[in-house]
Amino acid sequence: MEVSQASYQIIADLLAERTGQHLTESRRWRVATALAGVFREHNISNVDQLVCLLDVPRRRATDHDLASEVVEALLNNETYFFRDKPTFDQIPDELLPEIARRREHTKRISIWCAGCSTGQEVHSLAMLFEDQKEKWRGWTIDILGTDVSHTVVRTARTGLYSQFEVQRGLGVAQMLRHFDETPDGWQIRDHVRTITRFQQHNVLTEPPARQRFDLILCRNVLLYFERETRELAFHRLSNALASDGFLMLGAGETVVGQTRAFKPSAQRASLYELQDNSVLNPVPLAG
Repeated sequence: MEVSQASYQIIADLLAERTGQHLTESRRWRVATALAGVFREHNISNVDQLVCLLDVPRRRATDHDLASEVVEALLNNETYFFRDKPTFDQIPDELLPEIARRREHTKRISIWCAGCSTGQEVHSLAMLFEDQKEKWRGWTIDILGTDVSHTVVRTARTGLYSQFEVQRGLGVAQMLRHFDETPDGWQIRDHVRTITRFQQHNVLTEPPARQRFDLILCRNVLLYFERETRELAFHRLSNALASDGFLMLGAGETVVGQTRAFKPSAQRASLYELQDNSVLNPVPLAG
C-alpha cells in the first residue's frame, strides 16, 4: 500500500510527539503493514483516510484513542527471553558479582530495564536471581521495567506468554522451573514475579524512581532517536544511574560521539559507566 508523503509526515510527527522516536524513510515501507490492525478495527481503507480521521477536531475521547492506537501500532516491541545471550551473560558472570561486592553494606540492588516491551528482559533477570536464591538470601532485589507503550506494560504485568513467546530464548528446564502451563498460555510463577514491577514511562522524561539504579538496561531503544533526542535520553539515563553503576546498550548502539555523560566500560562489550564528573555536572539539555 502506497503511503503519500503528506500522510507519512503526519504519522511520523505524531510518533515523534508522543514517543520521541524518529520514523526514518527506511522504515516508511512498514507503516501500512504496522497499521493493518488499526485499519480493520476502525474499517479504514488506507493511510490517507486514517490521517483524515486523525485531523478531525478532537471532540470525542475516541479521537484521542485513535491517535494512541496508531502510535502503539508503530512501536517496535521485538523482544525475547535472554536476548542477545553473549551480551546478556555478562550480567550473571561479571556484573552481578561486581555489584554485589559494591553493595555488600546495603544488600540492596536496583535494576531498571528501559524499553522493556512485554517483559521478557525483566523476567529473564528475575530468573537469574531465582536460580541463585541461596546466594541472594537476605538481599533486597528490585527490578523495574518501563516502556512508553501502556499495552506492552499491561502484558508484562500479567506475565502470561504464548507457546511461541516462551520458547524464544528459554530451554525446556527453564520453562518447567519458572512457568505453569495454563489454558491461556504459559504463566510465569510468583516466585519470579515477586521482585519485578512495571510502569509506563518515557525514557526522555525524568527518571522513574527517586533512587539511583545499580544497572540500567536500555537496549535497542536509542536506535530510533535522532541525535538531539538521543543526547537527551543519555542525560536522563545518567541522572538515574548510581555513580558506580553500569549502563547496558544494544549491540548496535554506543555512547561514543553521542554523549559526554558516559564512557565505555573497560573490556566489557555494550557496557558503559558514568564519566567521573557527569553526576556532579550533568550535561544541561532542553526538555
